[in-house]
Amino acid sequence: MTPVDEIAIPDAASFERDVRAAFRPVVMRGLAADWPLVAAGETDANAALDLVLQADTGLPADVMVAPPSEAGRFFYTPDMRGFNFRREQMTLAALARHLRDIADTPHPIGIYAGAAEIARHLPALGAANPLPLVAAMEATARIWLGNATQVATHFDLSDNIAVVAAGRRRFTLFPPAATPELYVGPLNITLAGQPVSMVDPLAPDHARYPRYAKAEGLAQFAELEPGDAIYIPTLWWHHVAASAPINVLVNYWHNDASRGGGFLALVHAMLAIREQPAAQRAAWRTWFDHFVFDEQAGDAAAHLPPHAQGVNGPASPQRDEQIRRFILQVLGSP
Repeated sequence: MTPVDEIAIPDAASFERDVRAAFRPVVMRGLAADWPLVAAGETDANAALDLVLQADTGLPADVMVAPPSEAGRFFYTPDMRGFNFRREQMTLAALARHLRDIADTPHPIGIYAGAAEIARHLPALGAANPLPLVAAMEATARIWLGNATQVATHFDLSDNIAVVAAGRRRFTLFPPAATPELYVGPLNITLAGQPVSMVDPLAPDHARYPRYAKAEGLAQFAELEPGDAIYIPTLWWHHVAASAPINVLVNYWHNDASRGGGFLALVHAMLAIREQPAAQRAAWRTWFDHFVFDEQAGDAAAHLPPHAQGVNGPASPQRDEQIRRFILQVLGSP
């Protein structure tokens, strides 16, 4: 396991040119060092909670709660028939007060609010803690507030910039190439949206998941403190462990995949192609290479006049609408 590369804080242009194009995670130390929220958290995590209390609009947020026996790990039950946590709703102010109450408990429940939209729940906090790097990315600021908890290894369909505001977090990341070695759980029955790896990277069961050793050889890690940020490209797997009794993280998902992106295409391909005879699968692989994966796939219809290229023509709003209508027509037919 190797550390994630660290870079100097970029401006927006160099981020797009150098960082995003490389399709690799990077750590940006001190990206949000000037945030009042970070300054409060560095002094005392309770001071960061005070800012949450002051800014809360009173709207309920989704909260996940796991019993002390789970040691902060949110996951499936052992029989895979449910989850080891329950979902509740409470205001972020109520959660902040509860975190303060249980901060010194030796074996507390695991509790956190994840991805609460700051503009809805804490607009004054968002206004006081802007991040210029994301100003042109059409990103929505979201807050993660909880105690010492783990977010299971998962990927996102969006690029992500995550900023630690209070507490400490360890990120363990795996490239998309490690997917076969991560023992992916159900694609449609998930903890909180995206599929997860069945392996606990903090206590891997190599006897049950022997291929995971290869994934460990591809893994990267980063330890983040208040003010530090990490960029995680879409489809990069990541496990996140918060270690302090009070932790605050702000993240910005952007470049969202339209209408599920490749994930829904993958699931439909499982239905339409995966159980076909080997020769047919090989034939479909040629089609996918030619029309999707090849570097020249965008020119696959170049031999046709523009008005006749249809859904296999180059990207455009008109082509995209044709594809949507074609898919709905096919799926809606008897």
